[in-house]
Amino acid sequence: MHTDHGDHGLPAPATKAGQEGLDALLTHPGKALIGLDLDGTLAPIVADPEKARAHPEAVPALAALAPKVAAVAVITGRPAEVAVRNGGFADVPGLEHLVVLGHYGAERWDARTGEITAPPPHPGVAGVRTELPELLERLGASQGTWIEEKGRAVAVHTRRAADPQATLDQLREPLTGLAGRHGLIVEPGRMVLELRPPGMDKGVALTEFAQEIGAGSVLYGGDDLGDLPAFSAVDRLRTNGTPGLLVCSGSDEVTELRERADLVVEGPEGVVRLLAALAQRLD
Repeated sequence: MHTDHGDHGLPAPATKAGQEGLDALLTHPGKALIGLDLDGTLAPIVADPEKARAHPEAVPALAALAPKVAAVAVITGRPAEVAVRNGGFADVPGLEHLVVLGHYGAERWDARTGEITAPPPHPGVAGVRTELPELLERLGASQGTWIEEKGRAVAVHTRRAADPQATLDQLREPLTGLAGRHGLIVEPGRMVLELRPPGMDKGVALTEFAQEIGAGSVLYGGDDLGDLPAFSAVDRLRTNGTPGLLVCSGSDEVTELRERADLVVEGPEGVVRLLAALAQRLD
């Protein structure tokens, strides 16, 4: 993938479609939607997800860019409230055009109002929450795994286990069975398995929001398997005549995103540099 830098430090996309997406964004920024994942994209991945925080330059870069585009949407599997706190997005001048679509779009926080709107949670989440500790104990996987409570979903992290990948592989089938019994699905990620309701993913959230604001171009940046539906949504938008740019926040743990991206940057630091360069270019 090319990451050679043009004017204003803007990296050049490696594909024709990506270049068209970038050109459309720069030509008509007031119609552009910037969609971004949080963990691994705006925030470095850490062993304890509760301690994840946005890169220190992320909010200044977003505050510089957001007023120049139609909207910035942070699309995350986390609850909207947690994403807003961890991202530091509340009460920031310049971020009035920011929304956080939490729980893959099931929740929405709007920077203009500071309010969260959400439907009632899926009843299966409570059932899974009750059974999960005993299941992990029975599988001999309670040591080194971490259950993250996400309100509308529950996630099991294996990053702290002695062998994170082997533990992830061991848990995949039993957790899929547990999720299925409660009407949920399992979403795999970087050393994490998330049990959540079906029907919402980042692709659905991105598409619906793009339609809502009448986006003329879409940039989406992500780093994990949960971002693939958003990549596919951008592909569909491009097919239907809306230019788009796919950005991978570089990760050696998930190669599939790298292969599908128009542009690969080096982790959250690279994402922040890209956002800052876009803001500068649009001045």
